[in-house]
Amino acid sequence: MKDTDGKVAFITGAASGMGLGMTRAFTRAGMRVMMADIDDKRLQAAAAELRTQGAEVDTHACDITQEEQVFAAAEATVQRFGKVHVLCNNAGVSVGGLSEELSQQDWDWIVAVNQTAIVYAMRAFLPGMKAHGESGHVVTTASMAGLINAGAGWGAYNASKHAAVGMMEVLYSELKDTPLGVSVLCPGAVNTNILEAAKHRPAQFGSSDDRPIALNPIGDTLAHGLDPDVVGELVLDGIREGQFYIFTDPGMEKQIDRLFDRIKLGFAWARNNEHLKAANQGELVWRTR
Repeated sequence: MKDTDGKVAFITGAASGMGLGMTRAFTRAGMRVMMADIDDKRLQAAAAELRTQGAEVDTHACDITQEEQVFAAAEATVQRFGKVHVLCNNAGVSVGGLSEELSQQDWDWIVAVNQTAIVYAMRAFLPGMKAHGESGHVVTTASMAGLINAGAGWGAYNASKHAAVGMMEVLYSELKDTPLGVSVLCPGAVNTNILEAAKHRPAQFGSSDDRPIALNPIGDTLAHGLDPDVVGELVLDGIREGQFYIFTDPGMEKQIDRLFDRIKLGFAWARNNEHLKAANQGELVWRTR
């Protein structure tokens, strides 16, 4: 989507962090933005500041774990701006704890925000984005944890972010013959307020009981992480250039190399397995994209 002037974006988690960074970058590029967030007070303050800078934004308080609220947000965006060109599934949460120690409500909350909400958004926004026939883009914020093992205590977060990456891979293949592009943002450390996410955990998902979002302290890492405004500009570049994977930390490529080394070892083991040889397992090609 080369031309962004006058285009409309819908962004979740837009009151702060990377969502606000995207909003700033998009509006500077002439886009109009519907900012969505569960924290309405912070959302209104962020929108008011942007308006003083000449940005054309509106707000919609929204709990994206509730399907009907996501569909209502889509309807409100179309009523306000006429159509939607860019959908940004950005909001995300985490709770720290060993996989067997997390409660079912912990798992349900993380999956609801980081995974199921993407499904709701695709169903709510994509039909209209396809129908108007103009160029557009879907961006989903995953994480490097959607590609690699983030370590002990990140099980639910890791699982949800792997799902986000997988869904965008499939969506890319589904939209490749349309004017709509797809990107998956896989950031490393970014200076966001994800540590505060549990303050807005909906009651139906229980309480986080003041537990950290990870077993290992990451507050200092995030505090020294990338400026969310830089991420916003990066996402805008990715949309304009049709970049599928958007990374914020090129240095993490080494971790991807180690992952693929382990995968290749698995294929080497399978290739020499006597049971597979006896079954005459040939080289099958799984056609994708």
